Amino acid sequence: MKNQQITILDVLYEEPGPKTRRKIFTFTILSSILVTLFVLLIIFRFYVTGQLSARYWRFFAKWTTWAFLLKGLLGTVRVALMAALITFSMGFLFMFGRVRGYKVVKFISSVLIEFTRGVPTLLFIYFFFFGMPLFGIKMSAFWKITIPVAVSASGAVAEVLRGGVNAVHKGQREAALSLGLTENRTFFKIVFPQAFKYVIPSLISELVIVLKDTTFAYVVSFNDLMQNSSVLISNYDALLSVYLVAAVIYILINYFLNKLSVALALKR
Repeated sequence: MKNQQITILDVLYEEPGPKTRRKIFTFTILSSILVTLFVLLIIFRFYVTGQLSARYWRFFAKWTTWAFLLKGLLGTVRVALMAALITFSMGFLFMFGRVRGYKVVKFISSVLIEFTRGVPTLLFIYFFFFGMPLFGIKMSAFWKITIPVAVSASGAVAEVLRGGVNAVHKGQREAALSLGLTENRTFFKIVFPQAFKYVIPSLISELVIVLKDTTFAYVVSFNDLMQNSSVLISNYDALLSVYLVAAVIYILINYFLNKLSVALALKR
């Protein structure tokens, strides 16, 4: 077991049985063949249409190109980290209201959770971009993308945290209460610390979603990775190469987040 590579699926889900593993192996082989053929077909079509010509790629040899992309990437990271912080804070408040609040608070928290989970992120962004100025509220492009992305993910985070709280054995709460701890102290000192450890992989998965949602930054003209990629496409008329490089960057970030999730989960 020590030499076996552990993935995020091993952490989040139970290990499949022999029959399921055989089915997974068969479908993996078949899907890999189909995906490979599809990718080869795409590459062939790009070659035929001249999209693989050197003029679409040579500008990546310039440091200024990578510096421009790096600047956009830093903008993406700034938005993602701040949105993640706001998301967790809001998600915790929604969860706490639904788990520990009075009936009215529970109802309001449930409505807010379902509302934020049901409304697309882009609609929240449009509201902050077009709606807030109608109320005399002016925001920078950074907050016009950060806040709606955070609000959109907060309901899902609340449900993840609630699932972790429900996973803590009730006997621990009862034992703490029998020792004289109040409900709130029991929750914050006994229940929630354990619940948080349970849901670390799922929380990082939500961070990946937040990171992906930052690609809507073009709506508010914020200089993130996708916005700067669009500028490069306009300057060099190289849609395929630029978007392919941007996609690889996003894939690498998500890959390292996945590794971080597994590493933290194994320390529980």
